[in-house]
Amino acid sequence: MRTPSKFLFFIGVVVLMSSCVAKKKYAGLQQQYEKSQADLVKCGDTVQDFKDRLAKAEQEKESLRTVSQSDIQQREQQIKDLRDQVNDLKGLRDKQMEQVGNLTVLSKAANDNIDKTLAQLEKKDKYINLLHAARTKTDSINLALAVNLTRVLSAGIEDKDVEIKVDKTVVMVNISDKMLFSSGSFKLSTRATEVLGKIAQIIQSRPDLEVMVEGYTDNVAIHNDCVNDNWDLSVKRATSVVRALQTTFKVDPNKLIAAGRGEYNVLTSNDTPEGRATNRRTRIILMPKLDQFYDLLNPDK
Repeated sequence: MRTPSKFLFFIGVVVLMSSCVAKKKYAGLQQQYEKSQADLVKCGDTVQDFKDRLAKAEQEKESLRTVSQSDIQQREQQIKDLRDQVNDLKGLRDKQMEQVGNLTVLSKAANDNIDKTLAQLEKKDKYINLLHAARTKTDSINLALAVNLTRVLSAGIEDKDVEIKVDKTVVMVNISDKMLFSSGSFKLSTRATEVLGKIAQIIQSRPDLEVMVEGYTDNVAIHNDCVNDNWDLSVKRATSVVRALQTTFKVDPNKLIAAGRGEYNVLTSNDTPEGRATNRRTRIILMPKLDQFYDLLNPDK
């Protein structure tokens, strides 16, 4: 009977030992499982982190692509603008070279005319002194032209009635009020025919010459059945001169411009009778082209 008891005891010990081993093994497996779960969570976090970094990198890549494309377009536009500027500068250079060539020809003709004019003026000390007083070559050209036209226009006319001024390439002929009109009237006097006829010859000799006629008055108010005020009188006087040039002297009306300046743009003060007489005038402005301007220097023309 003792043998079965021992056997049962042995069996119990074996079962007890097996149970302890199983519990230890289970505990170890549980730890491994928990560790694996923790590692899996950590791995998931790492994967998500890498996903986030990948998405961010993709966004940065797309942003860089957009910026790069925009930068390329901007550079291409800058290159196009620079090419356009180069082409414009080339065109300007070619135009300037052409103008220089034209001015070279004109300068030779102008110098020839100046030399001829100066040779004729050498006989008169008055003209020589005036030319020597000119500070620049332009002043000399303008002075020679003024002397030349004054000689043509004022022959037989008092010098104080006709004044010639040259401003760059524009010739201005100031004619006194008493030379052309009666006081307060816009009807041309008989004396006007002579000087207007000479101006008409100059205009007709140069096909492309344009002429502006400006009327001026003093500041004494005027109003009657025919004239409303000084503006009206100045315009009517300019129109009378233009009509005379067209109808009497057959000047092409396409060349003519009539303008009235009234009592404004004075030459001197209106406080004295002499000053008012100076301001009452008609100005005829000759506007030649550059070659015609130099051609006016030729006394033979």
